[in-house]
Amino acid sequence: MILPKKGDPVIVQNITGRYGRLHTRLMLDYGTNVAAGATPGKGGQTVEGVPVYDTVADAVGKSGAKTSVCFVPAEFTLPAGVEALEAGVKLLVIITEHVPVRDELKLVQLAQSKGATIIGPNCPGIIIPAQKVKLGIMPAPSFTPGGVALYSRSGTLTYEIAGQLTAAGYGQSLAVGIGGDPINGSTSIEWMDFVQGMPETKAVVTVGEIGGDAEERLARHISRSGYRKPIVAYVAGRHAPKEKKMGHAGAIIYGNVGTADSKIKALNEAGVRVAMTPMEVPALVKKALA
Repeated sequence: MILPKKGDPVIVQNITGRYGRLHTRLMLDYGTNVAAGATPGKGGQTVEGVPVYDTVADAVGKSGAKTSVCFVPAEFTLPAGVEALEAGVKLLVIITEHVPVRDELKLVQLAQSKGATIIGPNCPGIIIPAQKVKLGIMPAPSFTPGGVALYSRSGTLTYEIAGQLTAAGYGQSLAVGIGGDPINGSTSIEWMDFVQGMPETKAVVTVGEIGGDAEERLARHISRSGYRKPIVAYVAGRHAPKEKKMGHAGAIIYGNVGTADSKIKALNEAGVRVAMTPMEVPALVKKALA
């Protein structure tokens, strides 16, 4: 997994759409080098001074970008993702929600075969404050450079907890919205292992939610791997009723599987400090770093 650094070129797919235009401007304002965009049939135009090409291959060829942010509608996300990966994109950030699970599986398999990483779908993206890199829709004022790596299944909680950390004086080395779908392009375990190798990361905050067994699997991984950095967790949805979807396609409990209690218990047993509210996260980070 290779993340862009300050000044590295980035492309935006469907840059001419409403959300593509808006977030291209916000990414540029933050300092991200959006060097090209791609929208079929729109080649030759510019968006916020960024040249637009008809194909991802042309955008990559002209800009040298290895990173793409995808704002393509759900029904076109599979071909758009395939086009990006075939063009040599190594980090594909898919903001789009309601992508069919079958399409997500195909994209994940292709990315693995290409040695590429997908963030999302149904996610806010990633932000690396010290590098002035923002890929996606995260609100920049919530984030500041620092030593806490934050990754989350919930977009809104990413911003909220980042804001709580920032207000308490704990900046972020990076923040990643993994995505709220049952199939994620990259997993919490993969991000946990990645930030293990970041010397600037002094502590990790992971934000989970009800549904699935991602947090239980993460807890087992932490126990088995002898993870060295202090970890703080928060699990959203403690009061959600069983067998009712709560916002995300992956946030659904069946019987005793995927409950907040089971996730909190597993994380505690792995030595992870678990906050009961988002506001408690900074205090637990302070204790973890003491």
